[in-house]
This record gives sequence, C-alpha cells and structure tokens, in this order.
Amino acid sequence: MSSDIPLNQVLPPPPRKEGSDFARLSKKIAAAGLLERRPAYYAVRVASVAALYTAGWVAFALVGDSWWSLAVAAFLALVFGQVALVTHDVAHRQVFRLRRASERSGRGAANLGIGMGYGWWQDKHTRHHAHPNHEELDPDVVPDLLVWSQTQARAATGLPRLLGRAQAFLFFPLILLEAFNLHVAGVRALTNRSLKCRGLEGTLLFAHFALYLTALFVVLPPGMAVAFLAVHQCLFGAYLGSIFAPNHKGMPTLTGPERLDFLRRQVLTSRNVRGGWFTDIALGGLNYQIEHHLFPNMPSPHLRKAQPIVRRYCQEAGIDYLEAGLFASYRQVLKSLHHAGTPIRQGTRTAPDTPTG
Repeated sequence: MSSDIPLNQVLPPPPRKEGSDFARLSKKIAAAGLLERRPAYYAVRVASVAALYTAGWVAFALVGDSWWSLAVAAFLALVFGQVALVTHDVAHRQVFRLRRASERSGRGAANLGIGMGYGWWQDKHTRHHAHPNHEELDPDVVPDLLVWSQTQARAATGLPRLLGRAQAFLFFPLILLEAFNLHVAGVRALTNRSLKCRGLEGTLLFAHFALYLTALFVVLPPGMAVAFLAVHQCLFGAYLGSIFAPNHKGMPTLTGPERLDFLRRQVLTSRNVRGGWFTDIALGGLNYQIEHHLFPNMPSPHLRKAQPIVRRYCQEAGIDYLEAGLFASYRQVLKSLHHAGTPIRQGTRTAPDTPTG
C-alpha cells in the first residue's frame, strides 16, 4: 500500500463487535503477564548504560590529546544513543511506577546526560503515539525539512521544496544533524511557558552544554575538540535516526478526520524490524514497534514475547502486520521518500495522488 493513500479513505470502518478488537487483544497480553514490571531487568540495564557512560568519559580523559580520541567520540555516540533509549522507556513509565520518579530520572538522563530537552521530547512523542503518521497531528511527519507524502510535496515551500527533489539521497546525510536538531529544539522549547519545570529543564540542559564543551576544550586542543564534537554529535544523530526511521517512515499516512480504531491506527502505520538479540539491544526494543505502539508501557524485554500473540491476532482479524529486515526497512523508507518527492521533481502542485500498491 502506498504511503500516499490516506488509510481513512481506503479502509472501511471495522465491524462492530461486543468490546473492541484492542480490548480483546489486551486481555490476551495481560493474561500472559506481559504488562508486569521488570525492575531487576531495568536495574541491570540502567547500571550497565551508566557504567558505559562513565567509562567513555574516563577513556576520553585518559586518551587525552590524541586523534585516538575520535574513537572515543564514536563509542560515546553509541552510549548516548543507549541513554536516549533508556530515557524513552522511562518516559513511557516502563521503569518507574510513579510519575515523579520517572520525570526526575528522565530529566537527569536526557537534559543533563545527553543534552536533550526531556519535557519537549515527551510532549512531542506523546502526540506521535496518539496519532502516528497523521499528517496534521503527528509532529514526526510535519514537513519542516522533508516531505512524507505527495500531498505535502505539492504544498511544500522553502527548504522542503528545495530538498524534496532529491530527499531520498539526502536522508542519511541529513540524519547526521539530528543530534544538533535535538539540542536546538530543547533550547527553543524553554521559551514555551507551558513547558513543565521550565527552570529545571533549562538549568540541566545548559549544565550539560557547559560541562561537555568545557571537557572538550580543556582536554583537547581547539581543532581536535571541534573534530571530536563533530564526530560525536554526527554519529549520535545517525544512530538515533537509524533507530527511529524504520518504525514509521514509508508506512501509510492518515489525513483529515480519523475513522480507524486504536488497534488499526497503531498497527497499520508501524513496521517491525526482524532480528535477534543484537537488534533488540541496538534498537532498544523499538524494533517491535507495533507491539510498543499498542502497549507503550510494556517493558521492552516483553515486546519480543508479545510479538507472536499480536501477529497471530492481527492475522485472524485480517489486519496487515508488516515486518522487514533492517536494511529492507531502510530501502522502503528511501523508496517512499523518492515517491513522495515526485510532484516536486515534476513541478506539479495540484494534481491528485494516483493510488499505487
């Protein structure tokens, strides 16, 4: 199915039954014990990531004024990505039962640890979960730099129109800038008076920037410090982009009034990534994106166990359940981006979409 075909225009409403399809699935998942917390797992995972984070900065200090510090930058890029993944689970209340503990640890890890505004990101991510791939409601498919459908391409101006012509070729180079984008967005969000704990968010965020830059320019000469920053931040951005891109990009989009129920809205706009234990660790469990979107507070080690239950249920309900290998998912993303940019390459703005697939 093409990502340019609005799901709510091509699919009929689900048949009415006693209780929703999702409620029946949820009972199966709960009966399997997959919504229960895993405190021991998260204690080990958080301790491991914290140890790697500490080890990375200790190695940075020990290596010192040497170009080998760029290898440390690459290592820390992966560690920062793992911190972001832990923060993601914290924000979804998978780690702590209480909201206050979740928010405190989330701000500590995100704002102070990696320079990402926790409050800004949580608000954005919550809206994404509520309306995945909805062109008007999901902030992750807003055409601020790239266009995600031909409808957006026809209306594009400025950078999206300039980049849209070759956006499939520019996608991976652009995600090298994703970490810088997160830093800037977190700082810009501090001007929003509705942001909770704005003073604390800003203090922790700028403390990270101050400590990070001080460490770089005290330990390394200026040129090497700039090189470290570029390698570290670009690889951190590439890692984050590589984690999140396969999940929804290239999947069908929603527009206008929604008609899909919760189960179909989450499943039909999400893609799972096949893989083993290494994929689970590298993608932090987000390779089970369908299960995560259906049960966002499910501990990540349970997502693999939930997958066969969800997949079988979707098959029985006649709901498309998409899985792909990691590289196949990237190919689908790039193919979708190239398709979405067609009107820009053709110089059209008003022609209707032609359904494909």
